[in-house]
Amino acid sequence: MGECPNICIIVIGLIIFRTMWDRISHRQPQRQSPHPGPLRFIKPPKASHAFPTTREAHDSRKRHGHVTPTSKQAPEKKIRSLSQAHISEQKSRSYGLCRETGKRRIFVALPRRRSWAVRASSSSAAVANPEGIKIMTVPTKPVEGQKTGTSGLRKKVKVFMQENYLANWIQALFNSLPPEDFKNGLLALGGDGRYFNREASQIIIKIAAGNGVGKILVGREGIMSTPALSAVIRKRKANGGFIMSASHNPGGPDYDWGIKFNYSSGQPAPEYITDKIYGNTLSISEIKMADIPDVDLSRLGVTQYGNFSVEVIDPVSDYLELMESVFDFELIKSLVSRSDFRFAFDAMHAVTGAYAKPIFVDKLGADPGSIANGVPLEDFGHGHPDPNLTYAKDLVDVMYSENAPDFGAASDGDGDRNMILGRRFFITPSDSVAIIAANAQAAIPYFQSGPKGLARSMPTSGALDRVADKLKLPFFEVPTGWKFFGNLMDAGKLSVCGEESFGTGSDHIREKDGIWAVLAWLSIISYRNKDKKIGEKLISVADVAKEHWETYGRNFFSRYDYEECESEGANQMIGYLRELVSKSKAEEKYGNYVLQFADDFTYTDPVDGSIASKQGIRFVFTDGSRIIFRLSGTGSAGATVRIYVEQFEPDVSRHDMDAQMALKPLIELALSVSKLKEFTGREKPTVIT
Repeated sequence: MGECPNICIIVIGLIIFRTMWDRISHRQPQRQSPHPGPLRFIKPPKASHAFPTTREAHDSRKRHGHVTPTSKQAPEKKIRSLSQAHISEQKSRSYGLCRETGKRRIFVALPRRRSWAVRASSSSAAVANPEGIKIMTVPTKPVEGQKTGTSGLRKKVKVFMQENYLANWIQALFNSLPPEDFKNGLLALGGDGRYFNREASQIIIKIAAGNGVGKILVGREGIMSTPALSAVIRKRKANGGFIMSASHNPGGPDYDWGIKFNYSSGQPAPEYITDKIYGNTLSISEIKMADIPDVDLSRLGVTQYGNFSVEVIDPVSDYLELMESVFDFELIKSLVSRSDFRFAFDAMHAVTGAYAKPIFVDKLGADPGSIANGVPLEDFGHGHPDPNLTYAKDLVDVMYSENAPDFGAASDGDGDRNMILGRRFFITPSDSVAIIAANAQAAIPYFQSGPKGLARSMPTSGALDRVADKLKLPFFEVPTGWKFFGNLMDAGKLSVCGEESFGTGSDHIREKDGIWAVLAWLSIISYRNKDKKIGEKLISVADVAKEHWETYGRNFFSRYDYEECESEGANQMIGYLRELVSKSKAEEKYGNYVLQFADDFTYTDPVDGSIASKQGIRFVFTDGSRIIFRLSGTGSAGATVRIYVEQFEPDVSRHDMDAQMALKPLIELALSVSKLKEFTGREKPTVIT
């Protein structure tokens, strides 16, 4: 009995020694500690771009955050869903006064360690890992509906919050990639700041670590625009990256969320990869997850866990550096900072709010008041972040007012789309890419040797075709989806490209790029006015467009969107049209139009020979007019029916006609041929572009 105290002393000593050894070697302790030591932050960057903050943004983000230093540890619960685990963990937040400024601020504690073997599933198993972190295998089973559309997987937030829904897709992705594409490799992660991105970031980081990724670069607060993430992948030679966004779709607890993967050149994953991901979602049985704490994404720097690390980076710096190499910022500044030039940009409370001030205000000298809705919000300020005439109505009203600015632009949720406006003048996306291509060599230093080639998506108007023909440049017509441009760019065949869906870009990255398009237009206007003195009449956006039409002719173009139609009726309509196409013959009469051909567009990639079929139903007439029908793959619910109508007009005297008036006979023909009202019950479109 006398030996018991000595034994107790020895046992206590061993426990203390083990605990100290764990901390020194930074290994994960066997038991969860309620008060873990601080994480290590290594090599903090010297400069960064802080996000703008407002009370509105503060309140919108209030429901998310980490545990405060004074809050108590909640009882441990067995949570089978990885999404639910993160939601339960990030509800607590505290506020107080900053000692230095006296202002109200948020206090955030470093995340607590926990065991996924307990919280993810009672039957999870631990796998020994020689690299210093413990890997958990979380049992799971397939869930329905994980086939990607034209740009990743998009569903309602509540779907992604279902048990292991997101985790299954992420694990299926790693199961689909060759190990050499991610093992001990570098990946990037960012998103548009929408609701659920914070929880999703932690899930993705843990699964990446569990599958052997060496390092992840994450935009601060999980924010990084789609174009910027493509730029980061390319500059830092990453193996790929995750983009958390549902693009131009609305955000918030009752709305949309999305995820996609971009490959090593910054381009969206090709179809053969997305098809493999879907196949693996149908047979998945386990998720590999590292048992590491949540990462504090609010602080720049590196956090190390064994041989795995997470670096939180400034999401603006790499992208801004790239833009300065593409454009002549001094030339643009000479216009934007003029006292007789007024500029307006609507960030729509989306991700480009984080980029607008550093680029347009700090670098180019725009008035700070020229940026509207410049704070990224999780619900986009209850708006629909789609830069078109319907959803960007506030900007449209300003640009069509009596005292309108000279130049207006807007960008979408994840920053890859754009809308360009002059004073009481709208530039269609089809005209926009054509005008940029026609002026690129003169106005943009990146293209000083001339573009390599031009390309557009099939539904986009033929305005770009005419520029390619006049400049004697290679031209390509591809299906809808930016991934189809990537192969052409990587092969050195393509420089400037665009889609009628407000997407414009070039081979500086492998995504469409909203801010790039705005800077391209500002470059053209700046170049055309570089010799103008203060007080002289400036060449306007409308002047540039009308001069382009005089040279190339005008392609009147419009798109009718019927959003969230019943899928059954929409699919029946497309089936009916396919049957009609199969029986069609050249020279058949459709009202006053004579059919040249009708088909369901099929594309053969000139680089790798891959074939994409059933990409849109076309009726092309002998005068160059076109009617196109497609079901969109970018929505999260129901089906979006899109009808595109186009008519070429060489007569300059008719170029000022309203597009809807010029296209009225063709629009009526499209509605009649498709029997849209009969199949969908819709009488009016949701959006007209």
